[in-house]
Order: sequence, then structure tokens, then C-alpha cells
Amino acid sequence: MAIQLYDYQLEALNRMKNGCILCGGVGSGKSRTGLAYYYVQEGGKVGTDEYIPMKNPRDLYIITTARKRDTCEWQGDLAPFLLSPTPEANYYKNKVVIDSWNNIGKYVDVKDAFFIFDEQRVVGYGAWTKAFLKIVKSNDWLLLSATPGDTWQDYIPVFIANGFYRNKTDFVDQHVIYDWRAKYPKVDGYRNTGRLIRLRDRILVNMDFKRQTVSHHEDIRVSYDISRYKDIMRTRWNPWEDRPIETAAELCMALRRVTNSDESRSVAILEIMEDHPRAIIFYSYDYELDILRSLGYPEGTEVAEWNGHKHQEIPTGKKWVYLVQYTAGCEGWNCITTDTIIFYSQQYSYKVATQAAGRIDRLNTPYRDLNYYHLKSFSGIDLAISKALSKKKNFNEGKFVGWAQAMSDPELMNRKDVAELLNRRRRQILVHSIIYYKMDDNLISDSTWSAWATELEELQKKYPDIAAKVPYAEEFKDFDHSTGMNLPLDDPWTVNKARQLLAMKDRGFCIQCEQLEIKL
Repeated sequence: MAIQLYDYQLEALNRMKNGCILCGGVGSGKSRTGLAYYYVQEGGKVGTDEYIPMKNPRDLYIITTARKRDTCEWQGDLAPFLLSPTPEANYYKNKVVIDSWNNIGKYVDVKDAFFIFDEQRVVGYGAWTKAFLKIVKSNDWLLLSATPGDTWQDYIPVFIANGFYRNKTDFVDQHVIYDWRAKYPKVDGYRNTGRLIRLRDRILVNMDFKRQTVSHHEDIRVSYDISRYKDIMRTRWNPWEDRPIETAAELCMALRRVTNSDESRSVAILEIMEDHPRAIIFYSYDYELDILRSLGYPEGTEVAEWNGHKHQEIPTGKKWVYLVQYTAGCEGWNCITTDTIIFYSQQYSYKVATQAAGRIDRLNTPYRDLNYYHLKSFSGIDLAISKALSKKKNFNEGKFVGWAQAMSDPELMNRKDVAELLNRRRRQILVHSIIYYKMDDNLISDSTWSAWATELEELQKKYPDIAAKVPYAEEFKDFDHSTGMNLPLDDPWTVNKARQLLAMKDRGFCIQCEQLEIKL
């Protein structure tokens, strides 16, 4: 049977060359397109009516993730080309090897072969990168990646492999600006970025394709233990290990544990599964796994795992959950037997979050509509992570801890922080005043409303120039923390927000509104 490619794959194939990075979104068919490039280089032809055999093809080495190797995913991609790592099934006499990045050092002496490096791992200066640079000196090669690099430093090994620079030192001398104030080598910026962009564009081959699927992302609001969260923020004490919290990373982890352990997350999952009996659930930590293992799933639900402890296959029944730890399973596998992913907790890395979502968004999925449920609370840590990911950035623990400290102490706040807090408090006061005075309902305690109102009044008195420039300045000009009755209770935006919150309450969601952060 002839080799057929989609138009966008053919277009990419025509632009590919030795040493390029084939970049395509998750599910775009990078593996097939990469193999097509090898096939054409060895004498095959695509787009014909019949399969055109290669002419004495070179040995083929595919360096991929351990999971892709063990699940034989590449064998399916190789089959249309009549290639196989099993000699008896291989149409040709060449060697076909599929191995993991962990074993890349075994192939540094291979010569005159073709290498496909899957799920790009050649960043930094470790053993994998050193082996990669030795291999590419004596072989043709290409890289496959959904996310080729976050910084210019990520491109250094590939730039060296293409002969653009002699070594890392050559790159650093020409482009890197270090922060002279830092106690350790810290990159402060890059010079001559125009050349870097031109070099990247020479080797980067993007596959632009229109997805046939429609992704539906929904935030499911869950609660958390506010009192315990505040205690940890105030005392900087780890209650699980009974010791002081010493770093920003430790503090964030402790805050996340309070947030992610709340029973409301378990309730939310069970509610989702009433409509979606087959679901992949991504989580971060082992304590989350313990919770997920013990959930009272519907009768007959099969539970399987992929993490550092177990490497089980995806269940095949009518009811199942597949518990996947982000780091272990965000890439290197696909699933077309469900349309649902539940994110039990959030991930710090935008790249990891994107890759995880792509596990069900495949070219051959039978589903048009894909459902993604994100469990999030109104805790500061959850909101900060969500904000970073929405901007396609990674969450920074150090910055968050600094911001959290400033927000708890107005003396440490800058003008932007003050404006942000004023805006949020005004909207909160207005929304909950409408709920109380016009809708005869209540979502927060009187003490919480009073605390917010008092803080707002004090901020407006302390920073009058900032308060005058923040939305609702006129409406809150003479605000008295004792009452919200005199506020504009017919404001369209806040009335709509109030209705949304009450609707969520009526749907049975146990929302902790004391920490409610209304979107601006």
C-alpha cells in the first residue's frame, strides 16, 4: 500500500533536511512524517498509487521514551513503510533499533546510519547531550518535538550539532549576558538575538495543521481548608513533618497539599464520572494518588496506574480510570478510547500541562468533542498557578512567595499590587452586597465581609491617588466599611457575577467564598 500523508505533512516533508527539528503539536503525526523523510531519503516515494521500495536503506535508529519503546508504539508507525525491529518482519535487510534515551550511550560508535530522536531531550550538558553530539558527527539525523525549546540555551546542543557554533563556550561568548550581581552564573539576557532567530528558523520545520477535534476546558471549583492554609502561611510550619518550612518550594508544596487534599476534589471527580465513565486522571504527588486509589468509584470501574510505582496498560472495559502522574506520563503515549481528562491538581510547567492534554487529542480519535476538567480552588496558590499557565508561562515559586508576603503586609506592596488588591476588594464587596441586599442570600460570613470592607476602607485612605484610578472609584468614593447598602447594587457585571456564584451554590458545589478571587 502506498505511503499517504496529509497536506500539511507533505508540506513539512518538502522543507525538511538533515539536522532539522520537526515541530508539530501533540497528535500531529510527527513520527509518520519523520519516517517519511527517512523513506524518501532512501529512495522511496510518497503520494504514489503503489508502495515504492527503498533502495538498500541504511540502518535506522529511533531514540525515544522508555514508554514508547515498551508499548511498541513506533512499530505501528513503521509498519506502512515495511520496516520492523524484528528481522523476520522487516522487508529489508537493514537494522531497525528502537531504544530509550536512557540507553543512548550504547550507540555513540554507530556510523553511516540514520537517527530519529523522538521527544526532544538534548538540552543541558549531561550524558544524553554528550552522546547525541558524538552520534550526529557520523550519521544523518533529525529531531521530533512538540515543544523544541523554552530559552535560547535549550538550542545550544542542536546549534552545535548543525555546525553553527564550535561548542558551548563559543555560543556563550557570542550571545549570553550574565547577571554580575548574582552569586552564581545566572543568565540576564542575550545579545545578537537576530542571528539566533535566523539560525533557529533554518532548522525548525513547523507542521501547521487544523485539528478536527474541539477541546472543551472547564474549571471545576472546589473548596479547601482556609484556616489550615492561613496557619501555614503565617507560621511557616510543616504540619506533616513537624518542622519549619525553609524554602519557597517547601512552602508552596505545603500549601498545595492543603489545597489538593480537600474532600471536595473527590466529590467532583465522582460527579464528573457520572457522565464520563472512562476517564484519565492526572495528578502530581503520591498523597494525591493515595486519595485517588481509595475513591468510591462506580461499581465495575477498573482502576489502572502509570507512575513511578506501576506501569499498567490503559483499561479496556466500559468503566475505567487511568491514574497518571504528570512527570511519568505527560508524553510518549496516546489514548483514543476516551474523550475525558480530569486534572486533579495543576502542574507548574505549561509544557507539561499541554503535553498531558494532548494524550487524547490524536488524529485518529473517534471523538470530535474532547472534555478537560480542571479542579481548582480559590486558594492563592491555585489562582497563581492558573494565572501563570494561562499566560503560557511556568509557575515561579519564589515570585509567588514574595507576592504572598507583600499582600499580607501593605508596607511591602508596590503600586501595582495595591491597585490589584483595591480592584479585587471593591468587586468582592459589591458582588456580595448584591447577594445579601438584593438576592436575600449569603455566601460568606459577616466577619469575612467586615474584614474585607475594613481593609478596603483603610487602603483607600492610605493610597487615595491609586484608589482614584482603579475601577469603581466614584462608586466607592465615600465607602464606609459598616454597610454596602449604598453601593450601586444594579451594576450589570456584578449582578451577573452574583447570579453565577449562586448558581454554583445551587448545583451543590461547596465553595469557600472567604477566599473568593473574582476575575477582573
